[in-house]
Amino acid sequence: MDIRFSAAASGDVVVVMAGDGAALTPAGEALDKAANGRLTKAMAAMRFTGAAGQVADILAPEGLEFARVLVIGVGKFESADGLAVERWAGHAVKRTLTSAEKLVLQPDALPGVSKADAGAHAALGARLASYRFDTYRTKLKPEQKPTLASVDIAMDGAAAARARADKDAAIAEGVFFARDLVSEPPNLLYPESFAERLRDLETLGVEVEVLEPATMEKLGMGALLGVAQGSARPARLVTMFWKGAKNAKPIALVGKGVTFDTGGISLKPPAGMDEMKGDMGGAAAVAGAMKAVALRKAKANVVGVVALVENMPGANAQRPGDIVTTMSGQTIEVLNTDAEGRLILCDALTYAQDKFSPSTIIDLATLTGAIIVALGHENAGLFCNDDDLAHALQQAGQAEGEPVWRMPLDAGYDKQIDTPNADMKNISGKPAGGSIVAAQFLKRFVKDGTPWAHLDIAGTAWKPGPYEDPLSPAWATGYGVRLLNRLIANKFED
Repeated sequence: MDIRFSAAASGDVVVVMAGDGAALTPAGEALDKAANGRLTKAMAAMRFTGAAGQVADILAPEGLEFARVLVIGVGKFESADGLAVERWAGHAVKRTLTSAEKLVLQPDALPGVSKADAGAHAALGARLASYRFDTYRTKLKPEQKPTLASVDIAMDGAAAARARADKDAAIAEGVFFARDLVSEPPNLLYPESFAERLRDLETLGVEVEVLEPATMEKLGMGALLGVAQGSARPARLVTMFWKGAKNAKPIALVGKGVTFDTGGISLKPPAGMDEMKGDMGGAAAVAGAMKAVALRKAKANVVGVVALVENMPGANAQRPGDIVTTMSGQTIEVLNTDAEGRLILCDALTYAQDKFSPSTIIDLATLTGAIIVALGHENAGLFCNDDDLAHALQQAGQAEGEPVWRMPLDAGYDKQIDTPNADMKNISGKPAGGSIVAAQFLKRFVKDGTPWAHLDIAGTAWKPGPYEDPLSPAWATGYGVRLLNRLIANKFED
């Protein structure tokens, strides 16, 4: 889909904004005047109020050249921000993706959004909403296939909006990369094939290194390899290094990449197990962020480390009661093989610190169902040992529509993973506080003095249908790419 900027444009469908009370912005007022008030009459007949996301779809109004006019609400003008504009454009694209060829968006300035910023946000919203994962659908009916070929953003002074939109296109590409990875079926995306896809980032200037099991064994990654040992698919650990600054320690992004999680010997119930193809959402977010920073040539040093395994109940699978030795030298009693994400992350965290000496570490993982119980599908859980880093992540998440909610880290939870048989156990055995206990486990593998944050994205990496957002499909969201990109831009670029 081609996105263009121009002072004026023609097309099949035109889209304008409205706020509370069905108040039109200047672009809408001009169309309504040309249509002799027919837009406001139709809006009144539909009981259109201008609430955020509400759509008045008006067919062939006399006096206008357009076959359809979409009036889409942004809610209260005074509180509408750039994200509101993105969702406005997203609703427009979702509404016309399979029913129009040329869409014209007419964004206007809002009290908190300049005209140029409104145009750039509209472009990003349109891009994100256009995403579909149709790779394996061979029998789509003609009316189900996308027809939307172009989106024209009609506005005065388009040059400034176009410049920002060109940079934002890199973010969309990173989000799409993450969504594609999460959506792929597990028979086609497994540790080896995932690693090969990451090698494609080398064409963008990212240095990619892939570690195989023999090397990981020499490094002492007993926890990571223990999870993988039940699968016929061997593990991989991939590092991706973008060098965009001189003489600066990198920020390290670490991702959980369980390409399919049966739970191992501690087998999951059958219902919903197919969704466990998405248990590599953390690794996908890291990969997407690396693509985004490389495409926009970020002036920062960023390293991504992803641990890739398949957790299967094979003849050689890890057993409850096994004790493994991690790369850090600490030992873990494995009481539940379905608490596997923390086992692969602990070795990945150690490797990232030992090899790259990062200034900051952020790990992302679809780690616990407990975080969904606590926060639903609206926020990721944030666990952090540094207040400044936590605040920066909260600000970045708010700005990008990928919010986080800070959760506690406390010695009382930490004691729950003590065991007389090893340095720690991988579950507490208690029914509450599961996401906190998992974070406390990971904290034991972060060196003193290193700012670190853990993002539990189990509720945000993918969402069920009722939670569909105009900017994303009902399944893979690509959550984390925009958040990480904004954090890097705000806090780590020269």
